[in-house]
Amino acid sequence: MNMTYDNLRSRMIAAARLLFAAGVMSHSGHANMSVRLPEPERLLMTAHGQVKDLTAEQLAVVTLTGEVIEGDVDSTNREIIAMHAAVYRERPEAQAVIHTHSPYVTSFALAHQPLPCRYEALLRFGVAQDIPVAAWGPRGSEESIRAIRETLQAHPAVPAVLLANHGLLAFGKDVGAAAQLIVAMEEAAEMTLGAESVGGAQPFPEGALEQVRAHIARFA
Repeated sequence: MNMTYDNLRSRMIAAARLLFAAGVMSHSGHANMSVRLPEPERLLMTAHGQVKDLTAEQLAVVTLTGEVIEGDVDSTNREIIAMHAAVYRERPEAQAVIHTHSPYVTSFALAHQPLPCRYEALLRFGVAQDIPVAAWGPRGSEESIRAIRETLQAHPAVPAVLLANHGLLAFGKDVGAAAQLIVAMEEAAEMTLGAESVGGAQPFPEGALEQVRAHIARFA
């Protein structure tokens, strides 16, 4: 493998470490992640449902249709290749996808409630609307994939979806950005739930995202 593959592996390992260091993982530590490869229709993907202490040997090369090109992918992870593929097909600009069961965000998924966009950190990731919920279907099933695809189509500006009764999918320009988005989402979910005791989280004024982008551009 060339340096591009090595670089992507290193970035995935760093992203996994970030998720655990930030304390946004569930007790089980379950997660999976993938990144696009330079070759068309191919992904570098975690081969198992755990990413704690992730190593390069625990990554596999797969196609968007589920064929394993290199590595040994657990049967439970073969199920979710289609889940990642659905995101890549609906979001051609996405270069990485991460799935976790982050507890506070997953609380909204269990309640079938969108994650409200009330926390400014989300604006800095370009999120200006609530993170929607994709309807439940058995993990990796046609029903589940259809629900993810339809939710992404209905909400073309969001960089994440909640999976009803399950967890979340986040995606971005690279795997590090997707991991950082999950951290911001988990903070937002925790703070939103905490705000309920003091009157509830309040919406941003109109045009808040544009104001944040303009402010960031001044320091770029």
